[in-house]
Formats: sequence, C-alpha cells, structure tokens
Amino acid sequence: MRTEAIIFDMDGTMIHSMPWHAQAWVEFARRRGMDIDVPSLMARTTGKNGTECIAELLGRAVSQDEADALTHEKETIYRELFGPRFAEVTGFRQFAAQVHARGLKVAVGTAGDIGNVEFALGHLGSMGFMPAPLAIVRGDEGLPGKPQPAIFLEAARRIAAEPAHCIVFEDAPFGIEAARRAGMRAVAICSTHSADELAGPHVLTAVRDYTELMNTDFLESIHVATA
Repeated sequence: MRTEAIIFDMDGTMIHSMPWHAQAWVEFARRRGMDIDVPSLMARTTGKNGTECIAELLGRAVSQDEADALTHEKETIYRELFGPRFAEVTGFRQFAAQVHARGLKVAVGTAGDIGNVEFALGHLGSMGFMPAPLAIVRGDEGLPGKPQPAIFLEAARRIAAEPAHCIVFEDAPFGIEAARRAGMRAVAICSTHSADELAGPHVLTAVRDYTELMNTDFLESIHVATA
C-alpha cells in the first residue's frame, strides 16, 4: 500500500515525556492533598484530552472552566519538571528529517494542549533541525481523545491525505487503537509500553526508538506515493 503521510503522536512518541507526566500527577496530588493511583490513572487517560483526564481523575462530569483550570495546573507542573531534563525519543529528529527528505507529508496528532505542543516543538527546535509539520491537531480543539479516531482523521483531512495512506506513530494502547479505528496503519514506539501491549493487525512494526527503526531501513521498505 502506498504511503502519503506520517502522523506522529507527541508524548512518548516524539519526546520522552511520559515519566514526567506521571511525576506531574504525583506532584499535583501532593499539592492538593489527593490520593491518586498514578499508574492506574495513566493507563486510563494516556491519549485522552485534558477535559477527559480531569473527569477520569475526579470520577464525575466537570465543567469546561474547572477542567481547564486543573489541566493548566497539572501541565504547568509537567513542563517545570521535564524542561530541565527534556529529551527526544532517541533518533526522532533524524528520522523526521529523513521523512521530510522523502517527500512525505507530516502531521502531529496529539491529545496535548497548545502549551505542551509549543513546549515540545520549541525544545526540539532548539536541539537542532526539526522539520515543521504541515498540521498539528491538539486535544484542546474540541475533539474527543483517543481511542476515538477523531484526532488522527482530522490530521489526515488537514494535510489532504487518505487515511488508508497514512502511517501513525504511537506509544500508547489508546493511540494504537485510534489508528485502527481511523483505518490507518501504525508503528509502535515502545518507549513506555511493550510490543505486546501495542500489538494489532494494522501495526507494521514495533521498535524501542527511531535509531532502531532506521536500522531496519523502514522508510526504504514502504511505498512512498509521489505527486
């Protein structure tokens, strides 16, 4: 099958941020005197948008104002913790440059909000060449989070790519499932989950990082569509 576009998830896929999201929830809970089972919360929310995460945390429906305030608090903690230790998933920028050089369209489809997107892309840019994506679809744009396919489908729409001709790069089970529901193929980046946890009939391969992926000549193996 020919390939027109690559859609990258962000957290855990482009940047090695998931341990710091977990630490942010720990600190958020400490400041508020809350008792949170962080591993359970992460399993239930990774890939969901901020409003969905807060509703899951509190176990009830929340107003948009309440969700926005609590999401802002938690994500600010996350950026404060991760900023001094910022790291990409190994090889990401090099791989993204190769994708760009091959003429593939590139989009980002993330449940993260604008603050986290600007934080991630700003740090990646400061580390060296980082091709700008043609489109970025965020979780604070009113779309349901993963495993619903809306974020990935909107990313494909914005770059005028057929879903069947897109490959999603994801690190989380909800994201892998969202790709399946969108009718897209996927590559599992096993930065925080095992290959078994990210398995599916649409998953082309599972790797620890982009250096490993590049060593398999992945881009050379796919049929890149040309205009």
